Amino acid sequence: MFARVLIANRGEIAVRIIRACHNLGIKTIAVYSIADQDALFTRLADEKYCIGGTLPKESYLNKQLIVELAVKIRAHAIHPGYGFLSEDSEFAKLCEKEKIIFIGPSARSIALMGNKSVAITQAIECGMPVLPGSKGIVKSHHEALEFARKIGFPVLIKATAGGGGKGMRVVQKEENFIASLQSAQLEAKNAFANGDVYLEKFLIQPKHVEVQVIADKYGNAVTVSDRDCSIQRNSQKVIEEGPASSVSTSVRKKMGEAALRLVRHVKYVNAGTIEFLVDKKDKFYFMEMNTRIQVEHPVTEMISNVNLVEEQIKIAFSNKLSFKQSSVNPRGHAIEVRVNAENPKLNFMPSPGKIEKIHLPGGPDVRCDFGFEADDVIQPFYDSLIGKIIVWGKTRTTAINRLKTAIEEFFIEGVDTNIEFIYNIIDSNEFSNNNYYTSYVSENFKKLIE
Repeated sequence: MFARVLIANRGEIAVRIIRACHNLGIKTIAVYSIADQDALFTRLADEKYCIGGTLPKESYLNKQLIVELAVKIRAHAIHPGYGFLSEDSEFAKLCEKEKIIFIGPSARSIALMGNKSVAITQAIECGMPVLPGSKGIVKSHHEALEFARKIGFPVLIKATAGGGGKGMRVVQKEENFIASLQSAQLEAKNAFANGDVYLEKFLIQPKHVEVQVIADKYGNAVTVSDRDCSIQRNSQKVIEEGPASSVSTSVRKKMGEAALRLVRHVKYVNAGTIEFLVDKKDKFYFMEMNTRIQVEHPVTEMISNVNLVEEQIKIAFSNKLSFKQSSVNPRGHAIEVRVNAENPKLNFMPSPGKIEKIHLPGGPDVRCDFGFEADDVIQPFYDSLIGKIIVWGKTRTTAINRLKTAIEEFFIEGVDTNIEFIYNIIDSNEFSNNNYYTSYVSENFKKLIE
């Protein structure tokens, strides 16, 4: 096994990776910005090195500096977590060039599947259903408008790079199209240094369902259940649960088979997620692939008893998958909520500051993945995610009740959070009855913040 792994990330995912490495007997190396010099992940790591200023481009996005440091201190591998450089093929190439193991897919796979328009082409090649859309990047405003007219409004404008809802716009009417296109391109360029976008038909009230996949270098590939991620705000996931209880057994099987076809078609290795939209008639369409571990991976870990991060590390070290498809038997139901430092009543304004007090819930089948403790500071320069509360139950109803109890136990002082907003969602009849979809939060916003 690797002796030393550098974690090119921060916050709760850095803490998660550090713990996984320690479980495997691996020494961990944290890299941090000036703002994060006293952060929890730097305290838990075996070594830590400052890599620059507070802005991400000065530190966590400085790929050349991170790789140079890894070489200098003789790190054997780099785990990128999610976000930042996790889906940057150039960063993976730099690692490969310097003979540093990138704990994730190859640079080729990231370039192939991390670019959404290219990924759609790959999906079509292996017979996967896709939404009507542009064949690749739209090169001019005129071309984009003509294509939007062809497939009919509403349409979805999507950035080819990145995720988290950046560079994404739903356009209901033609008169708003050009302004929305320009806005999406600018946002994508600022977020990912790539302003390319493509178009696809927008489904009304679909479910967002994703399939967790993992594969090794020896041709072994499995699906590790699925998740429903339809509770979203501005295309960013808020609550995730698994298995996706709205999906029938037959549709689940077909989605899993389609996901594995794609994995094998592109010769994908390591953990990844195939994302689908499912319409009201139970038809599913390929949306994109995330070539990294995801924020919501604990949901799958809770129902499958598979440690996905440890499995990632083992695969990167050239080990075979430690389990087969036949041994994946999801049990019960798990739900994850993201606790963010923000104020929903002020349009989710970020709430940076010092955490004066914090109490995390406990008890059987309750898991808390947090990147902060009391006296830690939530910085204004990065994502507002503080941590995640994940629960498991034998049934979905049990999991919902357990989550309510956990949220009632949760306490934080010093910063605002979205925890009351989350409670209102899971306490709603729509959530209890599984009658929600990707636009549920935006359509019920006033009710949910009262």
